[in-house]
Amino acid sequence: MTLPENRCKKLWRFTQLKLGNHPNDTSNYELTRLASIILKISQGTLLDFVGNHIISVNQFERADVERIFSVADAMRPYAMRERITRVLEGAIVSNMFFEPSTRTRVSFGSAFNLLGGEVRETTEVKASSLAKGESLYDTARVLSGYSDVIVMRHPESGSVAEFAEASRVPVINGGDGPNEHPSQALLDLYTMREELRNKGRNIDGFGIALIGDLKFGRAVHSLCKLLGLFENIRLHLVSPPGLELPEEIVAELKQRHEVESFNALEDGLHDVDILYVTRTQEERFPSQEEANRYRGLFRINQSIYTEHCKPNTVIMHPLPRDSRAQAQELDDDLNQNPNLAIFRQTDNGVLVRMALFALVLDVVDEAHNHAQPVTWHTAKRHHQLG
Repeated sequence: MTLPENRCKKLWRFTQLKLGNHPNDTSNYELTRLASIILKISQGTLLDFVGNHIISVNQFERADVERIFSVADAMRPYAMRERITRVLEGAIVSNMFFEPSTRTRVSFGSAFNLLGGEVRETTEVKASSLAKGESLYDTARVLSGYSDVIVMRHPESGSVAEFAEASRVPVINGGDGPNEHPSQALLDLYTMREELRNKGRNIDGFGIALIGDLKFGRAVHSLCKLLGLFENIRLHLVSPPGLELPEEIVAELKQRHEVESFNALEDGLHDVDILYVTRTQEERFPSQEEANRYRGLFRINQSIYTEHCKPNTVIMHPLPRDSRAQAQELDDDLNQNPNLAIFRQTDNGVLVRMALFALVLDVVDEAHNHAQPVTWHTAKRHHQLG
C-alpha cells in the first residue's frame, strides 16, 4: 500500500511534534524510526524490494535497513516455532554456493523452508557446469528458469553482480570474494540493535571495536557501509599492521563518525559497547606462509576481556571462529560469558534472511494470513515458554 504524499507529510509532522526537543531520547527510538520511514516514503526514496536483486549494502538507505528489521521482527514467531506459515509453498530457491559455507547456506535454506518454500542446492564449482567452462551468463539464464529466487556465493569480487545481470529472477548475494556480504552485515547490525536495546540504548551514539583482519573481511566491509547510515558512532579499528581497513572505507566512516585506529589489541578494547572480532581470512592471502604470519596475533580470552573491557561489553563474531590451538581469536573460555552474542547472531540470521525473501517475493503482508499453529514438540517453543 502506498500512502498519498499529503498523508505522509501529515504523519511526518505529527512524529516531529511528538519527538519535540528530545529526538535522541531512547524512549522515542521507535517513533524516530517511524519518522524516518515516513519521510522516505514521502520522498519516494525507499528501496523497492519486490522482484529486485540484493547485491550490495550500497543499495540501502537507513529507512530500508529499518524496514528489513521491522519485517525480521515480524518473522520471529515462525523462526521460534510458535507458528508456521506456508506463504511460499511451491516456490523454489536455488542456493548456489561456489565457496565453502555452513551458516550462510543453511541459514538461507532454513529461512526459505520456514516460509514454506523448497530449497535446491549446488555447493561446489566442480559439481556444476562451471567446471566444464560454462559462463556465469549461461548458468544464470538456465538456473533462473528453475527457480523463483537465487542465493549465490562466489570467490570472485563482482561475480554475483555479473550473474544477476543475466538472471531472470531475483538474486541475493551470499558473499562475493573479499568484496561484500550484505546479509551478514544486516544480521550483525540487527543483533547490535537487539543487544543495545536490551541495555536501553540504540545504534546511534554507541561505541564498537572492529578487531582482526579488517583488510580481507568482506563481512566487516559491508558492516562499515551500513554503520555509515547511522549517527555519532565511535569506532575503534584494531588490526595488526598490514591488515588495516581499506582507506576508502575509513574515509567514508570519518565523514560521520569518530574513528581511531590501533595496532595493539589491548589499546583498542577500552570504552566501547561491542567487540566485533573477525578471523584471519587465510583463503584471501597470496600464500599460506603469509597468512601464517598473522595467525593467533589477536586473541581474546576471559582474562583479557575482564581486564580491558567495560562490564557487559557485547562480544560478536561473524563466524566461523578459528578454534585451532594456534589461532583462537575468541577463546573457548568465553563460551559461558553471557555477553557472548555469537550464537544469538546466527539465530538472528534466519530472521533477517526470512525478511529478505519476504520483501523480494512480496509476501510480507501475506505471511500471517497463511499462519497455522505448531502441532509437534519443538525445543525452541518449549524454551521460549519456559
